Amino acid sequence: MLDKVKADLNTLASPERAKIISRFFKTGKGDYGEGDVFLGITVPEQRRIARTYSGMALEGLQKLLSSPVHEHRLTALLILVARYQKANAEGKKEVYAFYLENIKHINNWDLVDLTAEKILGDYLLDKDKSPLYRLVRSKNLWERRMAILTTYRFIKNDHFEDTFHISEILMHDKHDLIHKAVGWMLREVGKRNQDAEEQFLLKYYKKMPRTMLRYAIERFEEKRRSFYLKT
Repeated sequence: MLDKVKADLNTLASPERAKIISRFFKTGKGDYGEGDVFLGITVPEQRRIARTYSGMALEGLQKLLSSPVHEHRLTALLILVARYQKANAEGKKEVYAFYLENIKHINNWDLVDLTAEKILGDYLLDKDKSPLYRLVRSKNLWERRMAILTTYRFIKNDHFEDTFHISEILMHDKHDLIHKAVGWMLREVGKRNQDAEEQFLLKYYKKMPRTMLRYAIERFEEKRRSFYLKT
């Protein structure tokens, strides 16, 4: 099945699109995606492949995840999400553990954003959140982003405390991708409870990186946005 997945992905490869995507994902020397290899396949196309091979064993997924090719890793993760969603409690635990065991291969923002909430967030929703606090203190950019993005599932269930705690820890993170992720999650809190978001913002907005703040207040009315940006 592994060879079939790779063959199907290869048939969809687009060298021209790969060049564009490589620039978008900052694969140049010294950039956050340095060394990542792209075939130039869209996410909807990868989702279709993932549905076709949704029964792929963890052994095969392990090999796909170990690939230097970005689309191999993303397709494997999309299959893993589908596997998690269909699994019973024991199966979900197995997928959760597998995800963390392969965390070093989840190494670009789309890989994190499309999966962390759906696997880590769902699994940890009613469990001890300490794994997230280990991730958020990691030196690895993607693990820190994973920690805040995981809380998206909590937000959707009106649980904001961990989003706020993790945002506090990441307040002075130096990476723009973290600023954007934190601001995004604060904005999602605000969609459900703007008062809760503003209580947090009033405490921290003067200390926040501007990108984080702008993302967080993006949906506010103009007068309210101006208050945070001008004071």
